Amino acid sequence: MFNGAKRYGPGQFDKVLESNGGSSNAYTSNDMTVYYEDFMAEALEKVIDLESDRMASLQVTPKMLESERQVVIEERRLRVDNEISGLMDEELSTLIWKAHAYRWPVIGWMRDIEAIKREDCLEYFRTYYAPNNAIVWVVGDFDPKQALALIKKYYAKCKAGPPVPAVLDAEPEQRGERRAEVRHPAQAPSLMVAYRGPRGADFDTLVLDVVQYVLSVGQSSRLVRELVYKQEVAVGVSCDWGWRFDPGAFVIGLELKPGADPKVSEAALYAQLEKIAKDGITQEELDRARNNLSAHQLRELATNNGRAHALGNYEVMLGNWRDGLGLAAKYESITLDQVKAAAQRYLDPSHRSVATLVPTADVAEAA
Repeated sequence: MFNGAKRYGPGQFDKVLESNGGSSNAYTSNDMTVYYEDFMAEALEKVIDLESDRMASLQVTPKMLESERQVVIEERRLRVDNEISGLMDEELSTLIWKAHAYRWPVIGWMRDIEAIKREDCLEYFRTYYAPNNAIVWVVGDFDPKQALALIKKYYAKCKAGPPVPAVLDAEPEQRGERRAEVRHPAQAPSLMVAYRGPRGADFDTLVLDVVQYVLSVGQSSRLVRELVYKQEVAVGVSCDWGWRFDPGAFVIGLELKPGADPKVSEAALYAQLEKIAKDGITQEELDRARNNLSAHQLRELATNNGRAHALGNYEVMLGNWRDGLGLAAKYESITLDQVKAAAQRYLDPSHRSVATLVPTADVAEAA
């Protein structure tokens, strides 16, 4: 997408944008791809022109495809094949989801990357990179009527694509714990534990936001306090709970000491999760989590870039960006009983998937 279209050829996108004081980037998640630019207000028309040009007439040449293929292959090697957390996350996803497309890594499997043809790229581009499957957000110092007129002027040349095929959520009910081992050279073992969660638009997603903050955000959070400082069964703790279109996963990661027994750390983790499911959390923990979540949203909305990302995400995930502006009030409405009920519902051992890193050096010594 950065390597040339009909009117702005190879290398021109960034050159023109940077000459207007701008910068750009992009990322792909499990549910969407986002392209974004920061630039001076007077460059708005030029940026709309740039973006609409590559939506209307992106050029995909064999040479360009091969070049980008090698970039993605190297990125996969760096972030997955030679990265412990990447390997474990990929293995864990295949445990959590048996039928849903979430089981596939965002970057793709190596053999798939190697096999992609130019025709595959063009078909995908025409289907998904079309105005009927896109949302444009503009945030900053501009006249709304003028901006809309410019968007209509430049995007009018972009043809609609075919209907985007729906993603079938055929994921069956999980009926028991799933486990896998990842054997890889490492200095210490580690754990990733996942529980199936709700859709991003469900209210319980916000309740699990609170649970995430209570468990892992800050030095006084439960897992950091109990597992890292008191029991010393882990050297690092993280929780990953992100909104997704379809039911996602609440993932907890534990980094362990060299030579540590993962079973001990795993048991200590489950003991803490059972406490929340059985006894809930304190009012102080709930207040702190709600305050932190509201503060996080306010910080995100403090910049033009942050507002564009937040409002666009609300529109895509919640169906209406206005619903996102009421998040602070929704977090305030969450009760202790709702947190306890969500912990019981989602942190269920029968819905658990576990990936354990087994350092190959330890295995060799044991043999």
